Amino acid sequence: MKIALVIGSTISTIKDEAMHGRKLLIVRDTDTAGKVTGEPYVAVDTVGSGTGDLVLVTDGSSARFTTQTTNAPVDAVIVGVIDSLEMSGKVTYRKE
Repeated sequence: MKIALVIGSTISTIKDEAMHGRKLLIVRDTDTAGKVTGEPYVAVDTVGSGTGDLVLVTDGSSARFTTQTTNAPVDAVIVGVIDSLEMSGKVTYRKE
């Protein structure tokens, strides 16, 4: 899994049938303090996250193992919203 920041959303009215009803969010990978480190990409939201949330993303073939994305043509899925991160006994991120 990866840590990523939700930076926006996208709407696609024409898409594969398996993708209908799925919320598509734009995310960027981050470090453990929530600092953005990667390029933007689209992930399917399965947990009700939104812009500004620090999230857990699974990608590749693992992205098709959630109950909402089984057999869907997806590469990245948001599977959790992070409340806090702790590294070596120090909290590096806490959701406000």
